[in-house]
Formats: sequence, structure tokens, C-alpha cells
Amino acid sequence: MSAISKPNTGEYPSYYHTYIGKVTTDDLISSLETGRTNFLSFMALVPADKLEYRYQEGKWTIKELIIHLMDAERIFTYRALRFSRGDSTGLAGFDENEYVPNSAASERSLQSLLHEYVALRQSTIEFFKNLSPEMTRRTGIANGQEISVRSLGYIIPGHEIHHLAVIKERYL
Repeated sequence: MSAISKPNTGEYPSYYHTYIGKVTTDDLISSLETGRTNFLSFMALVPADKLEYRYQEGKWTIKELIIHLMDAERIFTYRALRFSRGDSTGLAGFDENEYVPNSAASERSLQSLLHEYVALRQSTIEFFKNLSPEMTRRTGIANGQEISVRSLGYIIPGHEIHHLAVIKERYL
């Protein structure tokens, strides 16, 4: 399959530009692979005593952020799956503030979280790697907004870049 290039601004709701704009390459698979490498390298440097740290009351811990990244990746990939297959059913949004407290992140080891992350990212890469160019341009409705399959793909690494910057700035 050919490289999946960045979406045009009209292919996604404007609020997703925060994430898509952070991706500097025009190759989704490369972005996902580089993101995996960067994420794992970064997490290897995070001190163990910071994994359950909250920089402010009500904010997530680093473990919870890892769960949030995985939850979002699963949801964006699921949406991409549905839309790439021509499913025109509108999909509901999700409230990450309801998901994270129910994740039991504090009961998990960092090793367990990272093992799941690696498996999930490889699955995401394999999914997007095998889409035809036509499939990547298909659109659907999620959270009441039209969005393309390739936009959903690019949100994943951009979302991760965003949260790694937050961790660097506010947790370490």
C-alpha cells in the first residue's frame, strides 16, 4: 500500500488540528512507528515515583495518561475501521473523564501498561498499513462531526505528542 498522507483541514473538525498539526511527517505509518519508539524511550526515563504523581488535584497520573492514550487510540482506530468499511452509522463521542477513573491504572505496573501499549500500537499500525488509498479517504460521522479515516489515524500520534509534552512540562 502507498503512504497515507496527512489529511486536508476540511477532512476533520477544526479542534483536531491541535493534534494533527503536531505530526511533522506526511506518512502515517512512519508517524505511528516513530511515536512508539519515542514514547517507550521517554517512559524509560520517567522516575518510578512520578508514575502516580498528580501535579494538581483532579489531574491524571502518568499511569492514567498512558491508559487514556490507549483508550483514545482504540476508539479512533475503531472509528477508522467502521468508516473504512463503508459503515455510515453515526458514532457517539466518549468522555475520557469517565473512562480514566474506571481504568484501575494505579493497580497496574508500568511494565504491564507498556506491554499493552506495544501490542495495541502494533495492531494499529497493521490496520492502517493495509487500508487502500480509497479506504483512507472515506468519511463518517463521529460525535456529530464528519471526519476521514486518515484524519483519525493522524490524531493518534498527534494526541500522543501532545500528552508527552504535558508530562514533560507538568510532571517531571
